[in-house]
Amino acid sequence: MTHPYSDLPPEAFWRTAVAAHNPLKIRGLWQPKFRILRKHRIATAGSCFAQHIGQALAGRGYNWFNAEEAPSLLPAEARAEFNYGIFSFRTGNIYTAAMLLQWLQLAYGLRDPIEEVWQQHGRFFDPLRPVIEPGGFASAEELFGSRESVLAAIRRAVEEAHVFVFTMGLTESWRNLQAGFEYALCPGTTAGTFDAETHGFHNHQMGAILDDMRKVLRIMKRRNKRLRVLLTVSPVPLTATASGQHVLTATTYSKSVLRAVAGQLVDELDFVDYFPSYEIVTHPIYRGMFFAPNQRTIVHEGVDVVMQNFFDDQTAAFGDEKPTPARKARPAAPGPGCGGVKCEEEMLGAFA
Repeated sequence: MTHPYSDLPPEAFWRTAVAAHNPLKIRGLWQPKFRILRKHRIATAGSCFAQHIGQALAGRGYNWFNAEEAPSLLPAEARAEFNYGIFSFRTGNIYTAAMLLQWLQLAYGLRDPIEEVWQQHGRFFDPLRPVIEPGGFASAEELFGSRESVLAAIRRAVEEAHVFVFTMGLTESWRNLQAGFEYALCPGTTAGTFDAETHGFHNHQMGAILDDMRKVLRIMKRRNKRLRVLLTVSPVPLTATASGQHVLTATTYSKSVLRAVAGQLVDELDFVDYFPSYEIVTHPIYRGMFFAPNQRTIVHEGVDVVMQNFFDDQTAAFGDEKPTPARKARPAAPGPGCGGVKCEEEMLGAFA
């Protein structure tokens, strides 16, 4: 007697695909839609885990795309401190789909400029990236000049990249209720002053995130027909939640929604793919081995396993590519933080 399950391959069954294997040896979790070659310009943006991806790609000789290079007079050791070479452009972490859409709309003149500036101790802070300049800017003019540079870099990354990697991180955000824009962090936590009448908490739902991501992808594809997009979901739990829920269940909600959005987009669009870094780090079969004792930071060994899956699954699908030396253009290694990357959200832990 035959039926649809009679001729399925071993990877379709839990016993033969998972239970019978050392979890570190499991492969084939990703069947990539498109090949990523070392010569391709690869832009990275999003949550802090995207920094790991950029570093690993550059370390293997891939062409990580630095669309906003540091000024030549800035010493190399200071570039990470000033957030150059962390992502492909100097926005800092982009945690939500709405924030990515907002940056793209600003870059392409699809919304009015955001003119709010935070002042503190005689310095000026950009509410869209409040920790981008250590100690703040010297003037509002310097702040807006720097923002124009990042908007130009976003345009360059979108228009010149072959692959755009976006790591979705959070559903929770803070908004200006009157002007209708989203902040990078809650006002008053790193800079600025919190005002309950002006600043409101928002937890994005699946439908809204899906709509925002569709708009993001339309903007990108309109400017670059060849662009392919690789989505990931950050496996790093929330540092804190303002939802009123326990931070553990709030994390599960956030990551589940983002994972569902990614899956929907992959089903809809042939130029969008999803790489399961989230599953590799967080699934119970790995027994939490990729987390540091705080159960939040991803250890370097975990990043290595994630990226080995990436490279092995690309090779399985498309064959091996001749190795090339590591490239000069590579993301900065900022040192201590979320496992050696910069995570602005981690600053909320100071209020625990």
